[in-house]
Amino acid sequence: MTEASSARTTRRPHQRRDVIELAALFTAVAAAGALADTVTHGPSGPLLLCSAAVALLATAGFHVWWSRRHENAPPPTDTGATAASPSGPAPGAGGQETVLWRMRTTVRDEPGSLAALCTALGARRVDILSLQTHPLSEGTVDEFLLRAPGTLTPAELTGTVTGAGGAHSWLERADAHDLVDAPTRMLGLATRTALDSSELPLVLRQLLGRCTIRSVPARSLRGQPLAEQVPTEGVLEKHRMKFRDPSGGSLTIERPQLPFTPAEFARVRALVDLDARLGQRVPPRRDVLTLPEGNEITIRRADTSDLAAAREMHDRCSPKTLGLRYHGPVGDADRYLGHLLSPQFGRTLAVETASGRLVALGHLLWDGDETEVALLVEDAWQQRGIGAELLRRLVTMAAETGCESVYAITKASNTGMVAAMRGLGLPLDYQIEEGTLVITTRPTAVPARRTTRQSVRIQDGTGRR
Repeated sequence: MTEASSARTTRRPHQRRDVIELAALFTAVAAAGALADTVTHGPSGPLLLCSAAVALLATAGFHVWWSRRHENAPPPTDTGATAASPSGPAPGAGGQETVLWRMRTTVRDEPGSLAALCTALGARRVDILSLQTHPLSEGTVDEFLLRAPGTLTPAELTGTVTGAGGAHSWLERADAHDLVDAPTRMLGLATRTALDSSELPLVLRQLLGRCTIRSVPARSLRGQPLAEQVPTEGVLEKHRMKFRDPSGGSLTIERPQLPFTPAEFARVRALVDLDARLGQRVPPRRDVLTLPEGNEITIRRADTSDLAAAREMHDRCSPKTLGLRYHGPVGDADRYLGHLLSPQFGRTLAVETASGRLVALGHLLWDGDETEVALLVEDAWQQRGIGAELLRRLVTMAAETGCESVYAITKASNTGMVAAMRGLGLPLDYQIEEGTLVITTRPTAVPARRTTRQSVRIQDGTGRR
């Protein structure tokens, strides 16, 4: 078809439309003229005019009513469309189960190296949920949060990354908490550190993954120097970081399976500086319990400000009680208190009577990848359920902080500690060597307290209930 014939074809419908519109206009003019002549010269002209006005008003009113009625009507439902589920991310293509992974790998600092890695992951139907880059002098460390098909094994996932140019890859399971973006996560960790001094080791472990954290005091119990002198800005090595502790000691973090990056060093130094600037602090919560005989006791967090009261409690305890607790020379017991009460090394719960006298202490001590629990109850307050209540609370704290195992070291003759551990209702492992008993449990699911003879009231730091 030529351009001229195409133009003629498109012009014909427009010509017919013009003729029809012109005929309609002439018809309307003729009808209007006939109506005007009837109204002006006919005998019923005024009546016809009034009737037309009433009809127009009725029509206008009906139109307004109909518009207001359908103004806020919902749109029609499309039965062919499928609504998106707001309950969360899809399990995967075709309803397949997926697994969250945290992966870190080193790629060459060249254009296209990251694209090749992402393309290889996409070919295995692996979804990249987040990505952080850590530039190094010899390359770039990329940290991924991945959602992979459940049928994809860790070896296959690591092999895919290696085949796409990744080196020194590291992989571990992740959970829903890792879905938070990096700035929000760092703010949450900083808030935990600001509220509680004992949170710093836990926050660092959550930030860095599997690592070993050691806090070394400035001096030993006998006054000998222990901690090395660390520069104010800290020390970054390949698998080790060192920082200066506010009390004069040192904080050492080691991760043999994965080297640290400058970005991680900067984040840890910011958290350590925040902890040093805020000083020692514990949450002000206090729980008031009524014992079966009717006496009220208060359970609260303790720190080094309770050192004098703890020493007075030591003086009231018998040598047998102190020996069962410290399983060593009783004369050295007071020297341990400064270490035990420091939030830097763990958490301590104190039990006070209604008069404010300290009668029991429970310690949860961070020990590398493990956690130690220890109890001391004054002789006059034993056999009243205080030790069992302290132990249950401490093991619950350990579970909340993600500790995989908790152990207690005591003498084999300490039947009270054994009974308290058995009262947790958790699986226990016993190891006895030369009269020393080590009881280990995994606090993954601490049962609720079964006793019904105690009532609990909670007070905040101002004493309000």
